[in-house]
Amino acid sequence: MGLFDFLKDKGKKVDVGEDVDVELQDQMRGNAIARTVLALGLPVDDLKVEYADGLATVYGTVPSQSDAEKVVLAVGNTLGVAQVDSRLEIVVPAPESTMHTVQPGDSLSKIAKELYGDAMKYPVIFEANQPMLSDPDKIYPGQVLRIPVLD
Repeated sequence: MGLFDFLKDKGKKVDVGEDVDVELQDQMRGNAIARTVLALGLPVDDLKVEYADGLATVYGTVPSQSDAEKVVLAVGNTLGVAQVDSRLEIVVPAPESTMHTVQPGDSLSKIAKELYGDAMKYPVIFEANQPMLSDPDKIYPGQVLRIPVLD
């Protein structure tokens, strides 16, 4: 899929040992990010996340483009991750979604109006970002969302 940019100082915090050397800390961060992805229940086989200096490289096999994008978002919307290099194998490829970085004052309906021309299409964006989003009102500036192509 390629390389995706995120805001390094935004996202979900993962706990890693602060009193260990950088190499071990990076390995622990990669493992913690992988556990976060798996805890979301995303369908990915042989998941491996390598982390170094803000770059998370993710490996594994996913059934669909949608699942691959969700894995990338789960990894990228983690505090400390500036870029995700997706090396995921996709069993059934499809067109890629657009990625949108939430700006101050954004809501899902505002994003839907801007990108789809219809604010009432916000459930499409909400559903496309589950299980990372638990509530359509709980988005934050700097968060990256997937905006799927409408059928």
